[in-house]
Amino acid sequence: MANSLGRTFRDIGLNEGNNGKGIRLQGKISLACKVCHVRAVSTRNYQTTLLFLKVFVMKALHQDSEGVRRSYDLTVPPIVRFGSGRIAEVGSIATVLGNRIWLVLGKHSFATCVGRESLLDGFHQHGLEFQEVAHSCGEPTVQQLAKAVRSLPLDRENVVVVAVGGGSTIDFGKALSALATNIDPDTDESAEEMILDRLEGVGRGIPIDTPPLPFVAVPTTAGTGAEATRNAVLSCPKRRFKKSLRSTLMVPRAVVLDPSLIGSCNRNVIAASGIDCLTQLIESFICRSRWSVPRALVLDAFPDAMTALPSLLKNPLDKAAQSSLVHAAFISGVSLGNSGLGLAHGVAAAIGVECGASHGLACAALLPVALRVNQKIAENDLARLNQLLGGEVLPAPDGAQQLVERVIELCRFAGTPTRLSEFGLKRNRIPWVAEHSGGNSMRGNPVQLSLTELVQQLESIF
Repeated sequence: MANSLGRTFRDIGLNEGNNGKGIRLQGKISLACKVCHVRAVSTRNYQTTLLFLKVFVMKALHQDSEGVRRSYDLTVPPIVRFGSGRIAEVGSIATVLGNRIWLVLGKHSFATCVGRESLLDGFHQHGLEFQEVAHSCGEPTVQQLAKAVRSLPLDRENVVVVAVGGGSTIDFGKALSALATNIDPDTDESAEEMILDRLEGVGRGIPIDTPPLPFVAVPTTAGTGAEATRNAVLSCPKRRFKKSLRSTLMVPRAVVLDPSLIGSCNRNVIAASGIDCLTQLIESFICRSRWSVPRALVLDAFPDAMTALPSLLKNPLDKAAQSSLVHAAFISGVSLGNSGLGLAHGVAAAIGVECGASHGLACAALLPVALRVNQKIAENDLARLNQLLGGEVLPAPDGAQQLVERVIELCRFAGTPTRLSEFGLKRNRIPWVAEHSGGNSMRGNPVQLSLTELVQQLESIF
């Protein structure tokens, strides 16, 4: 009993590494551990019971010495519907928000979307008018958004924007719904300037302060988590940057997660989006602004995602794997949006600007180096994630190393790029990439690298 109970303490991460609070809290929660352990043994469901205990412990860890919970903000979509076939419910959700639908679609993906007819039938059944107002093609740009805003119909009363597609399409729709109510340009050029003025760290810092048109997100890939966040990432080829349009008002009013929709994705899309999802789960779990609620969600989603991705790479129609990865992608969006990210995402944005590289593939190349950079300082957290994947209980340094090896092997199986040169990056451009790898993601990285140190790390995977 004593040894087994000790395992329970270790599995919830209760040690002196928890900001020195572990020892002080042992007396407070030892009874809970004992009760949880007995329940786990009797039900033969240790992992499920352990999850409840982890939530209890993390709650305790985020109280001050007087037992008062610290302040926090938690932003999530108010309506989330998950399950196969639930794309048919978009119409019933939209009727609560308006009576006219503006569709934002992937340029090619919607034609092959397995839920297309169910979606449109739902609109007909609820008497909803609908029209396609924009199509995304790759990651959205300032110029594409400017043209789309200018081409929108003038009558916007009772309009609901519904985006069906991958992360780029979701971001396009999210941005369009916000800009439709916040700018009124008379030329494409003035539209561009108005958008630039509302991007983080670019223009005059004008906020999105008028509520956007109601926005419903229906992702058809499992990776970016854009359906759960309050920002839209836009690139600007003219000025060579990638920045966010951000506001809490931009959180989707509803999200429909239908795992069957990813069945039409090819292997390359599954690999890129899936590793993006894993990167977000890991980076948000270990970032400098990590906290209990997003971390508890990651603990639930991460092991299934690590199992689901290779299963889908073998068989894209594996329903259990589809469900696990779609769920994990959403959780990754909730987690990153309420905590932060790290080096992989910070550098991926600059690689995208310099080379036009897919965001997911850039993350795949950068995740192993990001793990190595942060391995020592985050070894307890990385070992904790590794233990969720099963196998022998290892000391923290060994567990962290095993997780790094598992991720590298998964990337190898996925066939994603491992060297920056594979994106067409020139060696003499590495300093530029390092210099432009700033922003919130890099500030969230556990280890703060100097510019010289970052250049050295990127050189190592050139």
